[in-house]
Amino acid sequence: MRVLQFITPSGFYGAERWVLALANNLPSAAMLCDLAVTEEGPQQDLSVARLYPASAGQVHYVPTKGRFDVSAVAKLVAIIKARNIDIIHTHGYKSDIIGLLAARKAGIKIVSTPHGFSNNVGWKLRLFIRLGLFALKFADKVAPLSEQLVVDLKRYGIQDSQLRFIENGVDLTELVAYRKPLSVTVSPAEGLHLGYIGQLIPRKGLADLLQAFNLLWQRYPNSKLSLIGDGSQRAELEALAATLPAGGAISFLGFRDDRIALLQHFDAFALTSSLEGIPRCLMEAMAVGVPIVAYNIPGVDQLIVHGSTGLLAPLGDWQQLANQMIRLVAEPELSYDLSLAARQLVDQRFSAARMALEYQQLFVELLQSPKVANIVEPE
Repeated sequence: MRVLQFITPSGFYGAERWVLALANNLPSAAMLCDLAVTEEGPQQDLSVARLYPASAGQVHYVPTKGRFDVSAVAKLVAIIKARNIDIIHTHGYKSDIIGLLAARKAGIKIVSTPHGFSNNVGWKLRLFIRLGLFALKFADKVAPLSEQLVVDLKRYGIQDSQLRFIENGVDLTELVAYRKPLSVTVSPAEGLHLGYIGQLIPRKGLADLLQAFNLLWQRYPNSKLSLIGDGSQRAELEALAATLPAGGAISFLGFRDDRIALLQHFDAFALTSSLEGIPRCLMEAMAVGVPIVAYNIPGVDQLIVHGSTGLLAPLGDWQQLANQMIRLVAEPELSYDLSLAARQLVDQRFSAARMALEYQQLFVELLQSPKVANIVEPE
């Protein structure tokens, strides 16, 4: 069985790391799993291609002129035919559009995995996302990562017969070397080392995180906040941090290859997103043994039960979020209890090995169903 993963990388974040996790856990003896990525310019981060395991399959680069280029369709078809690909597996609105056209032209099956939908974006990006959602209506299978994404996709017109819910998973083999010994380490004198890993973009709600941390710092002035990642909002967030009394305790570390090594030194991980699937960053933190403080939104609520596997605050209530951070310092035993329960949950339910097995089963089913007809594009 020959599968081609196709993604248009926008960095090295959740979707890109997800592709690596799947490749690392698919059974190589039963499946060849190549990767195709678009090359959109010198500033593009192609870490997913650089780190893709050779044991899974080959990496193919698809040069494009700018961020969206329909000539990529023919280039992708050439890869599909040269490698005798059976199924193309797409990730993101651009890859869904280009992948669908290539799959139909080549006469193969297409599976799409939505990783979440951005909000608070410009009209041009909103239009492309809508086009990507329209393309999903013609996919052979759409495999959302969370129950909320299933609901969202149905609202956008995706049929029940197309949907296959495969719950998100994290690559535990990547994390085992970084697992923290679970113990009581936080103290009022030392404060809390709070961390975030991900994109610095509006839907992540990081202005709220800075405000919440500022309240924590006023209570425990040895606390610090580290933000790992980059994005369009970085300059704005740095400017906001400079206006806060706690600004000197806030560090913007940019993109880091050693994010997991840094993660294990956090006393807590914070997530203030307004929209997520099932966040991979939270699963990684839970597996490593870092307690979670987050906004209570769909997707997050699949991982965090307040007071059991983490601490939650209502979306937008950064004062309440700060109160939950303060609890981790004021109640040292709480961190241990939350970390233990969270790690057990990830180990039992959210492993990438389980996720990869479900994808393998889906691919086998598709290959056993009738073959799709070729589409000839108009001149």
